[in-house]
Amino acid sequence: METALPSDLETKAIFPMGVARTVTHKTGVRPPIAKVAGDASDRAALEELSEMVAQARANGRMVEALPLDQIDAGHLVRDRLTSDDEDMAALVASIRARGQQTPIEVIDNGSAAQPRYGLISGWRRLAALRQISNQAQQSLSAARILAVIRKPETSQDAYVAMVEENEIRADISFYERARIVVKAMEHQVFDTQKQALQSLFANVSRAKRSKIKSFMTLVEQLDPVLRFPTAISERAGLDLVKRLEADPDLSARLQDRLRAAPPSDSAAEQMLLAADYAAPAVPTGPDAAPVPAATEEMPDVKFDPITGEIRICGPQVDVALQRALQGWLRKRYS
Repeated sequence: METALPSDLETKAIFPMGVARTVTHKTGVRPPIAKVAGDASDRAALEELSEMVAQARANGRMVEALPLDQIDAGHLVRDRLTSDDEDMAALVASIRARGQQTPIEVIDNGSAAQPRYGLISGWRRLAALRQISNQAQQSLSAARILAVIRKPETSQDAYVAMVEENEIRADISFYERARIVVKAMEHQVFDTQKQALQSLFANVSRAKRSKIKSFMTLVEQLDPVLRFPTAISERAGLDLVKRLEADPDLSARLQDRLRAAPPSDSAAEQMLLAADYAAPAVPTGPDAAPVPAATEEMPDVKFDPITGEIRICGPQVDVALQRALQGWLRKRYS
């Protein structure tokens, strides 16, 4: 038969190193060693959890709620030029009813940057949430948007991410596709036009990439004066490209007419672009007036074999000549 020992029995004589008093239901005292071990275990678990959270954030697997005013929508040149009013209204209504279902993608530029986060993809969701916030008279700093922080290794990766999402989610026109290639080249994101096309539109067919390349002519020659470029259909755009390549002066004539009488809607602009604004014909025949001799100086052309550069100088060097040369070079080397 066992006899219970008193709870306050001194045990040092039995165990020379001493034994910590155990926790009992009577005293509720926790052994010091157990307490230390428990604290260490808690710290280890907390550190492990913190590391998991940090890794999830770094790998873009964590959705965060970020202030709307800390999102820079202009971080990248957008491929979307306009947003259909009906589509935006439908998106706003959906977010009001169900909340934001899909996070946007951003890059963290650091605490010193203002705004801190640069938008990669999700422009329409950002615009819709800003509209909702403004209608509710809520400050953008107080409003939140769900976002995933990405860490693209290069600017190329960021542009590819933006284009890929829009190719899946939105109806992007050929003009918008071509424009993002041109703008990416202007920002020196890609080294060559071929690299830009194959990187940004790697998942589209070769024929479609060829059409995007053709539309780049419209962007390069007419982008500053077009008001409704997304309305240009595939067929109309390709036809206009052929006309521009066949007539180096057509670009300048179209620009003059678009600036002189800016169209009020897309239909008017399409009619203007489709019209045959040919150069005035030179009269012929025995009664035709003689053509006056040209008095303007020819541009001076110089070639440097060391640098491989061609320099064209003179009073006749202008934007129209540059675009004509670009069209000729594109046709020659395509």
